[in-house]
Order: sequence, then C-alpha cells, then structure tokens
Amino acid sequence: MYHIIPMIKLRIKLPFPNKKINRLLEWANQQSFFCYFNPQQTADYPHSTFPHQLVIGNESISLNPTNYFDSLEKYIANNPKKAVYGYFSYDLKNQVEQLTSENIENINWELCGFFIPDCIINFSDNILEIESEEAEYYKSIIETLLSVDNNSVSIKNSAVIISATTSKEEYLQTVLKLKNHILEGDIYEINYCINFNVSCSHFNPIDIFLKLSNHSPTPFANLLKWKNQYVLGASPERFIKLKNSELISQPIKGTARRNEDKALDEQAKVNLKASEKERAENLMIVDLVRNDLARSSQSGTVKVEELFGIYSFKHVHQMISTITSFKKDTISSVEAIKNAFPMGSMTGAPKIRAMQLIEEYETHKRGVFSGSIGYFKGVNEFDFNVVIRSIFYDASTGVINYQVGSAITHDCNPEEEYTECLLKAHAIEQVLKQ
Repeated sequence: MYHIIPMIKLRIKLPFPNKKINRLLEWANQQSFFCYFNPQQTADYPHSTFPHQLVIGNESISLNPTNYFDSLEKYIANNPKKAVYGYFSYDLKNQVEQLTSENIENINWELCGFFIPDCIINFSDNILEIESEEAEYYKSIIETLLSVDNNSVSIKNSAVIISATTSKEEYLQTVLKLKNHILEGDIYEINYCINFNVSCSHFNPIDIFLKLSNHSPTPFANLLKWKNQYVLGASPERFIKLKNSELISQPIKGTARRNEDKALDEQAKVNLKASEKERAENLMIVDLVRNDLARSSQSGTVKVEELFGIYSFKHVHQMISTITSFKKDTISSVEAIKNAFPMGSMTGAPKIRAMQLIEEYETHKRGVFSGSIGYFKGVNEFDFNVVIRSIFYDASTGVINYQVGSAITHDCNPEEEYTECLLKAHAIEQVLKQ
C-alpha cells in the first residue's frame, strides 16, 4: 500500500494574475511535467468545464506498457485520495481491441502517461489558491514571480511553412472510398482525419498556447508538457466525466461557421439545428455513446439529457449532445474510461470496423490527437476532454504537427467535408502565422 499524505491547502489573496500567467507557465516549464487548464466561454456549459488550474510535477506514475489501463487502475486503487494528471493516446485502442497502428508517427508519444502533482494552483476571480505538501515553499516562489514586472517578449516566427500530408484531391478520393464502404454496409459513419506538418523558428509553446486560447477560447483548453513534448489544445469537447457516481459524455458532431452579421449568425444556428445530415451524424454517435456507457452503468440509468444542443464558440457553432448514467459500484473509474475508449465522436460506427478503416486510409498515426487529457481526483472523480483543435510539439526534435477531421456519412459532400476540415484548422493556422 502507498502512504497517503493529505495535501495542505493554503489560500493566498493576490491581484488576478492573468496578465502574468505567462510568468507562472515559464516557471512551470522548468518542471518535467505540467498541465494548465484554461477554460473559457463557461457560463452555460452543461456539467461545468475544466477548472482554471495549473498543476506541476516531477514524478510520473510507473505504468506497465503492456497494459496501461490495468496498471493505472491498480495505482489509483492504492492511492484512493490522490490526484493524478495526464493523457491517454488514441493508439491505446490496440490494448482495448485487436487493432494495430502501423502508420507514420510524427511524434513518438508514450501510449499513456500520468504524473503526480507537487503543486496545484487554482485560479478564481481575485484569488490564487495553492495546494501542496510544501505550500509555504511554493507561496514564496509564486509571490516572487508575481512581484516581478511582466517583461517577457513575444518572439514572432520568422518563417512558418504549413504543409498538408494529404492533398485536397487525395482527400476527396478517400472520402469517396469511405462512402463506398458505407454503401457496402461496413460502417454507418467514420471520422476521417488528415495531418499537417509545420516548420517554423522560435517556437515558444507557452506563447503560442496563450495566443491560441485568446484566438479560440473553449471550455476544455489545455497546455500539457510531458518531458520534452507538448500538447497545445483548444478543445471544445468533453469525452467523459465522473462525479458523484454520475457518468457524463458530451460528443460533438455538427459544425457551422459563425458570421459577423448578427442575423446571418442566428440563421446559421437555425440551419445547423435543422440539418438532417448533422442530426444524423450526431444521433449515430449518441447511440454509440449510450452503448459505451451502458457497459459501465447501472441498469436503466443511461439517458440522453440533451439531444442536438447548439453551442456557440468564437469561430463556430457546434451541435453537442449530453448523455448521462450512473456507474455500477463494481466498475472502477478506469474501467469506465476503458469501456468507452476511444470516444465515438473520433472513430465512427460500428467503432471497431471504423477504427480498422481509419488505420487503412489515414496516412499518419494519431498519437495523442483524438485521445484524451484530464485528471483523476482519487477513485471516484475524473474529467477528460477530447484532444482536438490542438498543436503537438516535440522540443527535442523540433517536430510540430496538427490534425483535423470530420464525420463521413452516406449523405456527405466531399468538398464540404474538406471545407469543414479547413475551418477547424483555421484558428491554429492564424495563430501560427501571427
């Protein structure tokens, strides 16, 4: 058994540090691991968002690479009051089902990683709260950081080259092939993604993430450092949450561009809500999620709390559905995640066949993209996003890439799907080229 030491809470009243958040992030970047959650547009998001929180650590959990889920489950069971932060890579699918990942790998991500917090910093209004076994030590550091004038300089990239590894013509041809699989009855829907490589100088992941958050505010935004690798995320989507025995999943399927004209913007929302194509895409994934949650839930508790909800973000409107249930006492928190992994919104239906075709038709491994980042707060609480709208960076190799995709269905138009991919990539490209 592991020895459990309760975290000592210390609350410090300070001027809201948002103007100096980069100083805290630069300090955090000196650690082996950190995770910064920067949720925005939170007012009406059902079941809340990520907390506004910065977590640092220098020790990762030792997990068995042949069975990440089981070894993570054992660690959490032996540490029932500890919080851990980290990620699940999409390619963990190979430990859930009989699948493989043989495509090109941009960044060599570990399949799964979680670290133990040394210090948790919570932000709320004018309050900064520290949680740590060495709270006084971190208080001293943070007060010093915040007392110094914010004189960091943003360095512009002198040259940015973005190259798609899949041409538009190749994309259109692949969509036609996938639609043929749908006609033949192999699948009903598939999430097909394409990869973009980035070449630039002076890449500062902290600076770029803060610009991305400002340009594209979302409820599940995160900046994760894992040793020398980074995820800069502007995710609008929750994968799965557990709190008070309730499981919550909120798949996104359905996207419409926002319009500066107020009347046209409202009409875009109406059109998205009424779109038979978007509703069909969303409903198929809702059914898949219901089945995934049912594997971990008490009989009769799975319900669709909201179907086809329309939520507006800075650049797009999204169709989001909310499915809830109550977890069986015999199912652990890690099992509940494993039973739903990977999320249906990023695979398709039926899930296994869709993942086989993803491996066949996509050109690159997804890695952490369409995986999940989040935290466990002991044995009975967790929250994880869907890793989309994200930039991936390996400081040791200089490799930078991002991926985008859309749902392919029988009724989809290949040209429109390609346009949707570019729309989803727009915020990333704008920030990189600033």
